[in-house]
Amino acid sequence: MAKPLPVSPLASPLPDLGTVPGVRLGAVAAGIRYKGRTDLVVAEFDAGTTVAGVFTQSKCPGAPVDWCRSALKGGVARALVVNAGNANVFTGRAGVATCEKTAEAEAHLAGCAPSEVFLASTGVIGEVLPAERITAALPALHAALTEDGWEAAARGIMTTDTFPKAAVRKTEIGGVPVTIQGIAKGSGMIAPDMATMLSFVATDAKLPASVLQSLLSKGVVTSFNAITVDSDTSTSDMVLLFATGRADNPAIASADDSALSAFRAALDSLLLELALMVVRDGEGARKQIRINVTGAVSDASARTVARAIADSPLVKTAVAGEDANWGRVVMAVGKCGEPADRDLLTVGIGGVTIACEGTVVEDYDETPVVAHMKGREIEIDVDLGLGEGHATMWSCDLTHGYIDINGSYRS
Repeated sequence: MAKPLPVSPLASPLPDLGTVPGVRLGAVAAGIRYKGRTDLVVAEFDAGTTVAGVFTQSKCPGAPVDWCRSALKGGVARALVVNAGNANVFTGRAGVATCEKTAEAEAHLAGCAPSEVFLASTGVIGEVLPAERITAALPALHAALTEDGWEAAARGIMTTDTFPKAAVRKTEIGGVPVTIQGIAKGSGMIAPDMATMLSFVATDAKLPASVLQSLLSKGVVTSFNAITVDSDTSTSDMVLLFATGRADNPAIASADDSALSAFRAALDSLLLELALMVVRDGEGARKQIRINVTGAVSDASARTVARAIADSPLVKTAVAGEDANWGRVVMAVGKCGEPADRDLLTVGIGGVTIACEGTVVEDYDETPVVAHMKGREIEIDVDLGLGEGHATMWSCDLTHGYIDINGSYRS
C-alpha cells in the first residue's frame, strides 16, 4: 500500500498474550512485498503436535492450500511458515516449487519431514512468490524463535489489516488446566465459505488429530463461516488448529467426550472473537452488523437468508449512511430463493419492530431506530414466521473506504 491505512474505529485491543507450552514463534522482514515491516512468520511445535485444518472452498486455491490439504493427512505438525504480501495463487509450477523449497528449508531447521511443515500465504494474486527471499530469511528467524512471539506473529501476517488480531482462553480438560491462544488476519475478500482469512490457533491440550478436526469443523460454522465483509471468497486462506500435548490431561478418544465440554466452549468462543475482529477490520468499515434470522424452515435456510442480508450492498450502504431502510432487508429476504411469506415476515432494527404482516407497524416511531443507526454495532432481526430454523451472521457497512483500498491494492 502507498501509505498506512488508518486504524479501524472498531479496532479491538490486543489482549494480554501468554505462552502455549510447546510453541515457539517469530517474525522477520523478508522483503517479500512490503518495506519496513515484518512479512514472514514461523511457528515451530514440539514433536507429537497434532493438527486440524479447514480451507477455502474456492475452485482456484493457492498452492499453499493444496500443500496443507496434503500435509493434513498425516495429522502431525512440527512447523508453520506464513508470508504476507504475496498469495502464491495462480502461479503455476512456480508456486508449487516455492512451497516445496520453503517446506524443505524449514524442515531442515526444525528437524522434521517437509510433510510436517504447514504453509500459508496471503496478498496479491498472480505474482510469483520468490522462494529465495523466504529461504534466505528462515535460518536467522529460526534462531530467534521464542515462546512469547505471539504479538510479533499477529503483526507479521497482516496485509490490509489495520490492527493485529489475537485471543486467548484458559480452560480445562478433566480438571487439568489448558490454554488456547490464536491469531488471525483478514480485512477484505471475506465471505463465509471456510475460510476467507488466515487464523492459527494452538493449545497445549493432548488431543488426537481426529478429535481436533471435529472440534474445529464444528466451531467454524458459527464463527469464521458466519462472517462476511464483501461476499468474496478468498483463494488462499485457512484456519489451522495445533495441539502440542504438553498438558497432562486425561486421554480423549472422541469429540463427544463430556470431559471436553469446557474446552469446546472455550474454543468456540475464541474462534468467534477472532472472526468478529476480522469483520470489525473490514476494509473501510465503520460499523459492525449482526443479522439474526429466526422462524425459517430450517437452520440452513436461515443461514442463506442471513447471508443474503449480510452480503447486500444496498443493506450495507444504508447502514453506512445511517439510514434505517428496512425495505432493503425485505428485498434481500425475497431475492435469496429460500421459503418466505411477505405476510408473515417481521423486521426489526435495534430491537424495535418496524414491519410485520406485509406492512409497516402502525404508529411506528423511528426515533430510537435513528439513534441506533448512529451507533457502531447495528442489529437487524428478521422472523420469517415459518418454522424453527435460526441463524446469525455478522457483517459490516460498505463505505467509500472499501473502494479506495481495493482500487489501488497493487499499486
